[in-house]
Amino acid sequence: MDGSNALGEFLRARRALVRPEEVGLPGEGLRRVPGLRREEVAMLAGISSDYYLRLEQGRDRNPSVQVIEAIARVLRLDADATAHLVGLAQDRPSPGVRSARRTRQVPASLLQLIDGWPRNPAYVQNRYTDCLSANALATALTPNYRPGVNILRAVFLDPAERELRRDWEDLTEEGVAVLRSEAGADADDPRLRDLVGELSLRSERFRTLWARHEVRPRRGRVSHLTHPQVGDLDLQSTKLSVDGTDGLILVVFHAGPGSRSAELLDILGSLAAPPGDGAGQGGARERIEEQ
Repeated sequence: MDGSNALGEFLRARRALVRPEEVGLPGEGLRRVPGLRREEVAMLAGISSDYYLRLEQGRDRNPSVQVIEAIARVLRLDADATAHLVGLAQDRPSPGVRSARRTRQVPASLLQLIDGWPRNPAYVQNRYTDCLSANALATALTPNYRPGVNILRAVFLDPAERELRRDWEDLTEEGVAVLRSEAGADADDPRLRDLVGELSLRSERFRTLWARHEVRPRRGRVSHLTHPQVGDLDLQSTKLSVDGTDGLILVVFHAGPGSRSAELLDILGSLAAPPGDGAGQGGARERIEEQ
């Protein structure tokens, strides 16, 4: 992942995923590589083979939106992947400009807010999935919801996370696609490059998923967990962007009122509460200030 030609990398990866018969071409037969050939993409998109080759090689960095949308249709991209492709094809500000005037710290008011939720696990992460702050119930849900832990790394590399998450396969697929979407064309970001490099070396599944170049926006989901203390939990998560920060995300879990999962969350909260219920206000603040 060198970031020198993010557009070309995306185009090559996605055309390899399209079977010829899906776009009305003869089956693969004696094809040496999977998916569509460059000249087939060009023909179906109504552009010259030479021009498409220049796009993949990074020799043309300013294709029109119409050309990009035509290629997206050939590659059978959904709306999210098409928007990602359009973004890759556009000029972008130099690294650092995007966050020059935006804080990377968790606002004190937000720390107070999540500490005041005794029945809702909540944590704050950055765009790299580094956990920056968490309330006591989130840490009780998994010790990897605590400052200093990269959540995506933990999900892929910590065996306890594999045991905790009944939907591990779906979660890992979604997590990589969201990271790819968040990265956009900033593939030369040193923090992102280090994270992707480490996970690519240590996890075959991550390496396979990253190579697919699939993208998804960050959105809430239902997490299916088997907690070692309370058993099976089904929790809805809500993910909210924190205004005035450099891409910080507040993640809040909740269970349906009166549901078995809600009962189990209450039990987990009582097990996690320190003597005298001393966590309350300031718990998340103390953890973040240790960083």
